Amino acid sequence: MNTSSKIVNKQATDPLDFLIFEEGLRIKSLWFDEELDLIIVLLNNKKIIQRPISDFKRLKNATSDQLRNYENDGIGIHWPDVDEDLSLRGFLKYELAHIGQKVA
Repeated sequence: MNTSSKIVNKQATDPLDFLIFEEGLRIKSLWFDEELDLIIVLLNNKKIIQRPISDFKRLKNATSDQLRNYENDGIGIHWPDVDEDLSLRGFLKYELAHIGQKVA
């Protein structure tokens, strides 16, 4: 077992957990476009997820500097200045719930 990783062999209980914990899907980086009200999430499989910043009250009210001051461990993002935490799992669930709306 690799003990150097913070994420240690969690058993997948559903397809999202399988992608994250067994396939190694991770958040690679984030960008923000405040004018377009977007968080842009780049995953390590080269896919992009977009979410409105305004979906998150604490982020919506954050300054540009506060938005850009985040910690990314690959499966979660933490903004210490505004005490907000978002997960890769949450981004994926949102994407799956809205996939039909993007096609139309």
